[in-house]
Amino acid sequence: MGAAGMTPARPIIEARAIHKHFGALHVLRGVDFTVEERQLVFVIGPSGSGKSTLLRCLNRLEEPSSGSIIVDGIDMLDARTDINKARQRIGMVFQSFNLYPHMTALGNVMLALRKVQGLDKAEAEARAQRALDRVHLADRADHYPNQLSGGQQQRVAIARSIALEPRVMLFDEPTSALDPELVGGVLAVMRELREDGMTMVVVSHEMSFARAAADRVVFMADGEILEQGPPAEIFSAPRHERLRAFISQVERH
Repeated sequence: MGAAGMTPARPIIEARAIHKHFGALHVLRGVDFTVEERQLVFVIGPSGSGKSTLLRCLNRLEEPSSGSIIVDGIDMLDARTDINKARQRIGMVFQSFNLYPHMTALGNVMLALRKVQGLDKAEAEARAQRALDRVHLADRADHYPNQLSGGQQQRVAIARSIALEPRVMLFDEPTSALDPELVGGVLAVMRELREDGMTMVVVSHEMSFARAAADRVVFMADGEILEQGPPAEIFSAPRHERLRAFISQVERH
């Protein structure tokens, strides 16, 4: 069979008909969400639209009420799936950095490698050092979190994730807790990761970053995906009334 007859590879993330209820609240209403390998997919929408909940369902930090989620060939909702093992393939970076204050930057990155992947000290240290290098903090390895800016702490948190060599990275509002002048350094690191071929899903309000770096932008409102497409289309020719309103509101700020 020639290249023309080949079936396209299945997406690295394939979520189908995801519903999530919190009591009477119907937060996700049958969301279908796929991500191809090496794509940067940006999820935007008003607060309360279900963006973060969707992200947290992908690695089972939240339990979907129904639907199916396959990540890198693993059925995330199968009771037999070793969820901790599966999560090693899915890096996650949160709004808060969640670093251990009594450990250096290097120590924070090493911890997961030793605990989760059982590496010996020398190997963990080498890999942690490489990860810090990738986020441009090699010279801050022996600094404690309180000696680092918020942006540097967030980059340590990114290093901690990429040290585990995940197949996919999820970012939940990674810059929203940062002072504006520190946002650029974090976004630059994210852009480099994408250029290195990392598959990424980003929930964020950084619209100029979405325009510049995303392969696809997904607009959510009221627990549903209302529109998605390349950034040029989403920002320049939005079809849905809710999306038009959202963009004009965001651009004013």
